[in-house]
Amino acid sequence: MFFTRWFGLCSQCSRVASRCELGWITRTGQSRRKYADFTGVQRLATSIVPKRNSHYDLGNLYNNISVQRYLQKLMEEHRFISRKLQHEHLSDPDRKALLKKHAELQSLADVSGSIERAQKDLEEVLSLLHTSAKDEDEHLIQLLKEEEAQICSNILALRKDLIKALVPIDPLDSSDVVLEVVSGRTTGGDICQQFTREMFEMYQGFSYYKNWDFEVLNLSPAEYGGLHHAAVRVTGKNVYRHLKHEGGTHRVQKIPEIGLSSRMQRIHTGTMTVIILPQPVEFDVHIDPKDLRIDTFRSRGPGGQGVNTTDSAVRIVHLPTGITAECQQTRSQLQNRDTAMRVLRARLVQCMMSKETEQRHTARKQQVGTRSQAERIRTYNFSQDRVTDHRTGYTTKDIKEFMKGGKELEDLVSDLLEHSEKEAVMEAVGTSICLT
Repeated sequence: MFFTRWFGLCSQCSRVASRCELGWITRTGQSRRKYADFTGVQRLATSIVPKRNSHYDLGNLYNNISVQRYLQKLMEEHRFISRKLQHEHLSDPDRKALLKKHAELQSLADVSGSIERAQKDLEEVLSLLHTSAKDEDEHLIQLLKEEEAQICSNILALRKDLIKALVPIDPLDSSDVVLEVVSGRTTGGDICQQFTREMFEMYQGFSYYKNWDFEVLNLSPAEYGGLHHAAVRVTGKNVYRHLKHEGGTHRVQKIPEIGLSSRMQRIHTGTMTVIILPQPVEFDVHIDPKDLRIDTFRSRGPGGQGVNTTDSAVRIVHLPTGITAECQQTRSQLQNRDTAMRVLRARLVQCMMSKETEQRHTARKQQVGTRSQAERIRTYNFSQDRVTDHRTGYTTKDIKEFMKGGKELEDLVSDLLEHSEKEAVMEAVGTSICLT
């Protein structure tokens, strides 16, 4: 009974939202509401939420019939578990399992209860509006209209919170990361190395913007101020959550400002790769020293304080997997070895996680793409002053400001997160339908 009425909010609140926005018109001495044949909730949401460069909105999933059925199923399960915990004698293991599931569903039940209370408030306001309209008390009508609009806005926000409660929790979201930037090998010439440097500086700026620590682990300079490769450790609050979708191939299109390619004065295309390796605190990997081959060599690149005059650089190879890590940042061989071991450990963790992720992939994800790092994910077109993410279609202008790694990059990251959350919800709904 509750859910039949609760899910009736979708169509009813859409009509109410239309009224909230369109307002009142007076005809033949009587106040009437103007109805529209489009979905009022969508228009109200547009007026409340700032317009973005992508069409993804997590709150829109509320109107999906499959999502509503999934919500109903979860709420029925919550009520069933609540009754079972109150009225049945359970063993300790069974009670513990039910309490855990009950806690997982509680946030969903809390939001749905808030929506129900908001709907009751809305019904009261509508009733008062109907009474006031007959008396034509314009001041009271205006106040009630404002309250109605506020309640409609609140319902829209609660709908989005309800969908967010369905998003599966990624246990790695709070992890720190090892971030690597690697120059691509294309016909773009030295533009690839220069772009790799720009990307390195962009993520450095983003780390400062987010108040994260940005520790350089390895840096391999190239000619004309570019980079062949760099590895950094980024630590802070929810670093992996914000950077996990940055891994992949990034493409640049621009006229090089320096270097051999700049003499041609034409647009060059180059690529570079970003690698994001989470470092979960609770996830550790045992490395047997017998499985390691450690080589020392003389540092490459520009000299400074004797860095490239001694065999201080260290390369570590994990023999069972062939995974390699190296560091040549300092004059101390011990410090370079310690840094290389941290990078190696992160790469081994990523390798183990990738195997588990591959096993968990569903048919739907295989059809839409794995979002693996081998796929081109974003294009930076300097001549057209545009950055485009190919996974969501998100486009932003003012590329120089974007490359500073501030709010513009954060907006794109937020859009990617919302898109991935939407896909995760739909995958959970699809899995639930398959199991029923």
